[in-house]
Amino acid sequence: MSGLTLSQLTLSHFRSHKAARIECDGRPVAIYGPNGAGKTNILEAVSLFSPGRGLRRSSAEEMTRRPEALGWKIGGVLRGLDRMHEIEMWSEKGAARQLRIDGKSATQAMLGDISRVLWLVPMMDRLWVEGAEGRRRFLDRLTLSFFPAHAVCSLEYEKAMRERNRLLKDQVRDPHWYAALEAQMARAGALIHANRVAALDLLHGAQAEAETGFPTAELALVLTEGDMPENEGDLRVAFAESRFRDLAAGRSLVGPHRADMQGIFAAKGVSAKECSTGEQKALLVSLILANARALARDMGAAPILLLDEVSAHLDAGRRAALYDEIIALKAQAWMTGTGAELFSELGDRVQYLEVSDEAGESTVRMRS
Repeated sequence: MSGLTLSQLTLSHFRSHKAARIECDGRPVAIYGPNGAGKTNILEAVSLFSPGRGLRRSSAEEMTRRPEALGWKIGGVLRGLDRMHEIEMWSEKGAARQLRIDGKSATQAMLGDISRVLWLVPMMDRLWVEGAEGRRRFLDRLTLSFFPAHAVCSLEYEKAMRERNRLLKDQVRDPHWYAALEAQMARAGALIHANRVAALDLLHGAQAEAETGFPTAELALVLTEGDMPENEGDLRVAFAESRFRDLAAGRSLVGPHRADMQGIFAAKGVSAKECSTGEQKALLVSLILANARALARDMGAAPILLLDEVSAHLDAGRRAALYDEIIALKAQAWMTGTGAELFSELGDRVQYLEVSDEAGESTVRMRS
């Protein structure tokens, strides 16, 4: 079994990269250089080979190189789930991102049919101690990797909820205005909840089956208050019964948008938010590896991994364990760090890519 692989990546006027061409042979890619040189910009480009807004959640306009602001283009040759694909994406002067797969116009949802990309970035390091929204987004990215249609359910739910919230803010009390919207929210919301529960089950199974140098995380899906109605009928009833309270708040207070993901350090029985910084990082790494392991088993190919500043808060032992697991998965992992020595445990099992900043322009060089 081999993993999904980008064998070629080209960047044009993307972030700090005026022009770059990277050739890969399937091994992990260690990207090193000083802070601000443009390492994470390469990972962001790779993250766009999966559905969604990428690892920074930026708009197409924000990704363009300044000060020219001409637009940008990314190209890649992807060994996907079935065969090789040529992928092009671009934005002209801040317009919405456009996409072609094998020369034909495509939607982002179509990327989910041929590719999976997972990432772990420093902004996630505070996942366990900050608000529920970040954990919910993290869980939905994991869920989307298993169930690409999860994105459609989420969009349908959010659109109907926005309309319902508008009625609530306008203090509309006629129940007929709410019925159709609540039916849409209930239908989509039940699928969202079922997908999340199934994704957590897959993660638990992948953690339990593996001998790993990282701690196991016990995960649970909870609501910020009350119990989660689990099926479509119960959700419709819950929305109707909550209207009076929602009118007072001016927003919807019941539903999967109120869910939270709780984590427990299994070996210690301690909540993730009470663990040390290093333990919290190790739990995140464990979840990303479990996600990759489960996808590799189900798809027959490991996903592409993006690990930004992955060595932060990991001691040498856990760093070596991470690299060994990446190699065992046969995953193409794109990793960043300030120096090549951070990847010394990998030796020649990795390709080295040095990124530097020259007069405000990122320069990329392959190193042996």
